[in-house]
Amino acid sequence: MRTVTLIILHCSATRASQSYPLAQLRRDHLSRGFRDIGYHYYVTRDGHCHTCRPLSQPGAHCRGHNLHSIGICYEGGLDDAGRPHDTRTPAQRETLLQLLLQLRQRFPRALILGHRDLSPDLDGNGRITPGEWLKACPSFDAQKEYEDV
Repeated sequence: MRTVTLIILHCSATRASQSYPLAQLRRDHLSRGFRDIGYHYYVTRDGHCHTCRPLSQPGAHCRGHNLHSIGICYEGGLDDAGRPHDTRTPAQRETLLQLLLQLRQRFPRALILGHRDLSPDLDGNGRITPGEWLKACPSFDAQKEYEDV
């Protein structure tokens, strides 16, 4: 098993009213040149957790961090106007929490972060602030929400 130091949460960056099924995610990742879906897990609006990559394989979800991370994506992340927004359904929230609790048992030292938290620290102050985010993904503060997991 590889060393995992990060659990990175993502959103699919799709509107709350837009369905984005697993098959479409796969087509989109294949069209970008990936071998398959880049995330290890994908959680759809109904709360179903799809396993996409074995944990033994690096993902393709966060440049520079794939070798030592697990990637989890939830369906959604944009409001109906296309702006970043936490669109997780109650079912997604519960599934994500249960998945993170399981992963934390297996990888107790791994940090839980949002993709945005791995943006470059442009001003060098040791904090990544909204003005430095390369993208808003996962459209909520994953580090704060899951700090007690």
